[in-house]
Amino acid sequence: MTAIFIVSALAWIGSWAGTWAITRWLARRGIVDHPGERSSHERPVPKGAGAAVVGVLLVIWVALALVGFVPRGILGISGLAFVLAAVSWRNDLKDMSVTLRLVVQIAAVVVALLGWPGRGLLFQGLLPAWLDQVVTGVAWVWFVNLFNFMDGADGMTGVECVVIGLGVAAIGAFTGFGPEGYLLLGVTLAAVAAGFLPWNWYPARVFLGDVGSVPLGFVAGWLLLELAGHGYWAPALLLTLYYLSDATWTLVRRIVRGEPFWRAHKTHFFQRALARDGNHAAVVGLVLAGSVALAAAAVAAIWLPVPALLAGAVITGVLMMALGRRGRETPGDWRSVPKVETRA
Repeated sequence: MTAIFIVSALAWIGSWAGTWAITRWLARRGIVDHPGERSSHERPVPKGAGAAVVGVLLVIWVALALVGFVPRGILGISGLAFVLAAVSWRNDLKDMSVTLRLVVQIAAVVVALLGWPGRGLLFQGLLPAWLDQVVTGVAWVWFVNLFNFMDGADGMTGVECVVIGLGVAAIGAFTGFGPEGYLLLGVTLAAVAAGFLPWNWYPARVFLGDVGSVPLGFVAGWLLLELAGHGYWAPALLLTLYYLSDATWTLVRRIVRGEPFWRAHKTHFFQRALARDGNHAAVVGLVLAGSVALAAAAVAAIWLPVPALLAGAVITGVLMMALGRRGRETPGDWRSVPKVETRA
């Protein structure tokens, strides 16, 4: 318990202080996110604070692995996350080819899967091992990208990382999965996200940038796949069910409509909900409430997977309906809504 407290405190302080420092540096260097087709903000905001958040996370994870507190396999995952952060940082500075970025992500996932000792099968033997490996890789790459796609509201990714991190820690505590190691990994992820949130909460003073959202999606995906591969697939699915549902449903809908799905857009459920008044705190508050409920269902799924999955489907459906309804409603006096700086 002492180790958990010390690690989480160091992670929160490091992330908070690192975000403060890098925000000032980004502003001085003019590294900002300009409003664009997918943006919800109206004026440039510094981006790239994810370099500090991810940096703190990886330093702590590597240190924990070197002293034997967590599985040493985290060293390889941390190294690959660093590579993704470096490539994503380059993209934040100057847009890179989508194809090149996707190739790097696929390469990182392939290397991780090939060098992942003791990884259980995602589908628990229902598929041939080679096919399970392929499907796992595709799912992981998709998760990394949807995590990036969903980073479109002030506080959204921070909230999701807190929920995933604490959810993994809770499941580790109740099941003994990976003994204390996964408790430490989970609380570290949650703590660095919590340290970033004060700077990114509505109205945000700085954004993660791809340098933050891409590697965070990669490591969060690894934690969830670790749970699923060891038989806790229902809790792993429930922890991120809203993200998976919103991003996947939106992608399918755009493909069916014949829209250029690879282009930037603002049609996710949470983005349409923002269109009402631009109040990110209200929208992310809905997502937080739904995510906490899904985390509770994930813990329940340890013992009652089928009822918990049904409950999770209901929670996700209600959340998406609430966001959709908010997007369709017209505020009583929209002229009184102030123009605010909001998240890309």
